[in-house]
This record gives sequence, structure tokens and C-alpha cells, in this order.
Amino acid sequence: MGRNAGSANRLAYTIDEPIGVVVSISAFNHPINLTIHQTVTAIAAGCPVIFKPALKTPLTGRKLTELIHQAGLPKEWCQYLVCSNDLTEKLATDSRVAYVSFIGSYKVGWKIRANLAPGTAIGLEHGGVAPVLITRNADMSKCIQPLIKGAFYHAGQVCVSVQRIFLPELMADSFIQAFLEGVSSLKTGNPADPATDVGPLILQEEVERVGFWIGDAVRKGGKILAGGKAISNVCFEPSVILNPSFDALVSKEEVFGPVVCLYTYSDVEDALNHINELPFSFQASVFTEDLDEAMDFSNRIKANTLLINDHPAFRVDWMPFGGSELSGIGLGGIEFSIREMTKEKLVILKSSKIPA
Repeated sequence: MGRNAGSANRLAYTIDEPIGVVVSISAFNHPINLTIHQTVTAIAAGCPVIFKPALKTPLTGRKLTELIHQAGLPKEWCQYLVCSNDLTEKLATDSRVAYVSFIGSYKVGWKIRANLAPGTAIGLEHGGVAPVLITRNADMSKCIQPLIKGAFYHAGQVCVSVQRIFLPELMADSFIQAFLEGVSSLKTGNPADPATDVGPLILQEEVERVGFWIGDAVRKGGKILAGGKAISNVCFEPSVILNPSFDALVSKEEVFGPVVCLYTYSDVEDALNHINELPFSFQASVFTEDLDEAMDFSNRIKANTLLINDHPAFRVDWMPFGGSELSGIGLGGIEFSIREMTKEKLVILKSSKIPA
């Protein structure tokens, strides 16, 4: 501390303290992984936590909470609570809550944030539209399989699933042919079957919604190249749509289903403008073999994480993970979630024994 006379004989250091009571409000699509990221991190930070699972998948979270208690944590330190959305909002906005971890829709997340008690911190993880830019310098053989996986893994029910692929007109025919060949080989059905590639959607109403959105895309100029239909009350065909209008629902909102849109471009600047025009910023990708081009687009594509020559649904638990704008606020990832659930305290010791 002793950089001038006024700060002489002082030693300073910082310590991390638990932020306080955490309320974790989770989503249905990864009920084990998300519980760990939102609840176990709070425990690691030293915070008591109230865990509210998604109403669509409550049992997985309950089992994991039981295992946490079996491991020795006092039950009051990690409480499992199933309640209505109205009660969830009352819980999150209670003045005794220090931090809210929310994963879900941006409409709900931002509403909760707007009603928080003064001083309550929040982390919001919403969705995005996961754009992908394929440039003229891309190696097509490196694009197809990663993008198919990124689009249809978990039936597209991932907040960073591939949704919008922008590709040069000159490469469109060869890309589309190879892409459709890969999509046609996917098996949709029971996720308990090891041969299944694309499982069900969470509810029948989601199947109906995806069908409506595809119909909207067709009415607005899109051409269905693959899929486009429900194959049961919970499963939808892996679907590919070519050049839907940019005001179609599939172009401007998160689909959260097995749907990917292809947009052809002649001028990469036009593609870039469409990538950046939506109020989402989460994960995106660019495919190119030109290092200078990759570095240029890493500065020009709006995204909190940019994947180069990989699909935007890539994630490992130890990387920072989060969005901005409508996509959220704050950072997930084990280390980063723990950091969000602590507060830094500065300690300054004054003593004549400390050198000036």
C-alpha cells in the first residue's frame, strides 16, 4: 500500500466471502448439468441455496438434491422447492435473497430482474439464435458434420443450437447437397435407443409450435429442403429451410427445436449485417481456412463466444458461458458461477511494524 506518505505502514489484501442466500431457477433441457452449475456452485461458494427446478423435469433435480444431502450437507443448506411461476417470482424478488441464478426465457428472466429487491444480484442465461458464417475460404469437408451435430443434438433444445447458417451463393449447391445427405441419415425417436440421433421435444405443444413456425417461414418465402412435419405427438423431423424471410419467426427468435435455416449471400457484408442485427449475443461460429479472415470476423461478429471452425453449441464445463443483450447477463461455468456468488472484501492492516 505504501506508494505515498498517506498510505505508509499499511498492508492490504482481499478475501472472497459468500454473497448470501442464492435462489437457483433452472430449465428443463439439461436437468443434471444445470443443477450442478446453479446449485452445487452456490454450495461451493459457501451460500445456502433454494433450488427451483423446471416444472417439466422436476424429478432429476430432486434426486440430485437427495444425493447432496446424503453426502453430508445439512438439508436446510440446499432446499428443493417445486412451486408455480408466480410463487417463483415472489421467491426471487424477496429482499432476503442475495443472488438469483436464472436459466430460461428472456421474457421471464428480464421481468424477474426488473422486480428484484435493491441490492440483489442476478445471473441470467437465456437463449440466442446461434448464427454461423461460412466464408468462401472455408473447407466444406470440415463444416458439414459439426453443423449437423450442433443443429440437431438434443433435438435443438439447447440455448446455443445451430439455427442460422450463412453460406456463399457459389458454394450453396455443394453445401446443401452434402448437408441434406447428412440430415437424411439421422434417426429420430426414442432417446433410450442408442441408434437414435434426434430425440423428442419436451411437450406436444412444442411440436405444434415448431410446426407453426415452419409454416410461418414457408408463408414468408422459405423453402423446406428437409423435414417440416411432426412424426408423432412428441417428435419432429429434423428440418432444413432455405432462405426464409428475415422477419419470419425462425429467423428472428430462438426456435428451440430441430430446425436449421440456410441463408445464401453474395456479399459477406450483407451476411454480417444480418448476423449482427438481432438483439441477441451468445455463441456464434465462423468457418474459414484463412487466419486473417478468422481474426477479422472475431472482432466483427456480435457474440460473447465465437467458435472458429466448430459449431456454436460447443461447451465444456470449465469455460465461461453466458450471453448479453437479450441473451442474458453474467457468466456461467463452474469457476465463473462460483465467482458470481461471492463478494470481494478488502482488508487493510495498519501497523508500525509494516515498512513504509
